[in-house]
Amino acid sequence: MQIPALVAAGVALVVAVIAFFVAYKIGYNARSKADEGKIGNAEQKAREIIDDALKTAETKKRESLLEIKEESIRTKNELEKETKERRAELSRNERRLQQKEENVDKKLETLERREQSLAAREDSLAKKKEEVNKLNEQRVRELERISGLTSEQAKEYLLKVVEEEVKHETAVKIKEMDMRVREEAGKKAREYVVNAIQRCAVDHVAESTISVVQLPSDEMKGRIIGREGRNIRTLETMTGIDLIVDDTPEAVVLSGFDPIRREVARIALEKLIVDGRIHPSRIEEMVEKAEKEVENGIREAGEAAVLETGVHGVHPELIKLLGRMKFRTSYGQNALKHSIEVSLLAGLLAQEIGVDVRMAKRAGLLHDIGKAVDHEQEGTHIQLGVELCKKYKESAIVINSVESHHNDVEPQSLIACLVQAADAISAARPGARRETLETYTNRLQQLEDITNGFKGVDKSFAIQAGREIRVMVVPEQVNDSDMVLLARDISKQIEAELEYPGQIKVSVIRESRVTDYAK
Repeated sequence: MQIPALVAAGVALVVAVIAFFVAYKIGYNARSKADEGKIGNAEQKAREIIDDALKTAETKKRESLLEIKEESIRTKNELEKETKERRAELSRNERRLQQKEENVDKKLETLERREQSLAAREDSLAKKKEEVNKLNEQRVRELERISGLTSEQAKEYLLKVVEEEVKHETAVKIKEMDMRVREEAGKKAREYVVNAIQRCAVDHVAESTISVVQLPSDEMKGRIIGREGRNIRTLETMTGIDLIVDDTPEAVVLSGFDPIRREVARIALEKLIVDGRIHPSRIEEMVEKAEKEVENGIREAGEAAVLETGVHGVHPELIKLLGRMKFRTSYGQNALKHSIEVSLLAGLLAQEIGVDVRMAKRAGLLHDIGKAVDHEQEGTHIQLGVELCKKYKESAIVINSVESHHNDVEPQSLIACLVQAADAISAARPGARRETLETYTNRLQQLEDITNGFKGVDKSFAIQAGREIRVMVVPEQVNDSDMVLLARDISKQIEAELEYPGQIKVSVIRESRVTDYAK
């Protein structure tokens, strides 16, 4: 606010100095050029100029002072206004803080009263807890006295009662769920299976371990035997098959467990009979030709199986192994026909439920591929099949289907489950398989031995060619709830210990009888 005054004073001073120098210059020039008369006029003019300058400076000074006063008054008013506002705000804050302090004091008082109340309640609860404990001890002693049981014995009794109730409820629940699942899934599954079986018809021919070759006449038997039996020995040595020449008219029997060798011997013998020249060197030549013919037949059978099922991209070695299964049997069922049928059934079931049909067919066709080499290599046909599929880069779904189709491992895909179902359908179809009497009786005996080993079983009977086992239980040892669990346990043990086609029905029968005599 002092800056305008200083500026005005500076301006006045500068004007005065300039006027002084101007006057001096004029005066000097006048003295040097004019006479002394003119000097007086110049001095008078200089004085007038100086007076004007001083007047102007004084005016500026007064104006600056007025501005300074006005500015100071305005600043003072603003400061007073701001001070009043801050004092008002401070007073408001003081009142607010005072109210908060009062509220805090009230809350502290309330908390103190609550703490006192809680402490009193805790004391009361502690006293009541002591009273309850004393009453509980008295009650327990009184109950022990009345029941004649200790607390541990009473716990055991209660646990036993609860366990029986839970056991009963579990059995009822299992039965209800089983019935519901059977009602809902059974109908749909039967439709799928029936549709698949109706659409897939494969002939079944029971295979045996012998082949019969018809002769044009009984005279041919002597020529087959040869001088001192050299022809028959050569043929048996070259093929590894036994030739049985007996009284059967116009026929000889080829006996052996290797169907490929038996087929080679059959073809070679038929060629020798047609040719008529039967001697050791000719027999060797015909056996070699028969082996080549059988190899070609094996390859053609594998290609025909792949073409029939519509499975493409199979490795040539796997196709060859499929053809070898033409001469492999299981319980009298041809392994190649069984694999073709399983492939078709798995494809039809996959189509019904909407999964990959091609993959299902592929897995079904290769599920028993291990049977093509199990006569030559050690291991089960499942282990060998898995090794072959891994060797020839089959997919993980196919490999899992091969190793899980007899439940050796858990199936990891729906296709693996379909292969299991298709395998069971093909194997369980009437006429598909036949068992020897010894194997059949052993399986029935194993069924009865498994069920007789359970507690509470009186006796058991394997019926319907081993498709059902009926278990008679002691009614005093097994109640209605235990029957459900017993049937389930027996089923699980049969699945774990036995191998069988299809399924076995477990029927548990509990019969209560009351006998009296009329006299």
